[in-house]
Amino acid sequence: MAVFVDDMNAQYGRMKMVHMLSDDNSDQELHEMAAKIGVARKWWQSPEKTSGSHYDICLSKKALAIQYGAIEITWRQAGAMNSRRRVTGELGKPEDAEEWLKAYMEERRKLKESKVNK
Repeated sequence: MAVFVDDMNAQYGRMKMVHMLSDDNSDQELHEMAAKIGVARKWWQSPEKTSGSHYDICLSKKALAIQYGAIEITWRQAGAMNSRRRVTGELGKPEDAEEWLKAYMEERRKLKESKVNK
């Protein structure tokens, strides 16, 4: 199991925020990391309300998460991994996430084209 932090760096007031997500489908590891770095559970963004289970955390919390073993990924990898989780139920590995999403989108495009051409 792993916890990931991306490089989104979105401005929120005076802070820059990133995503923290986990490949643990029970979210236990994600919540444990949040507690370790001092992020309250109330800031958890559940999959019912967002694109996938995650926390938005500031850069100082990201640094702490990395100290505790979180793996740095890109914002694109995080998005592709969340897409894969919505489709397959698994977050997968960051190394092949973008390629998986590209292939999945191509497969969907071909399926749509085949329905239109019938």
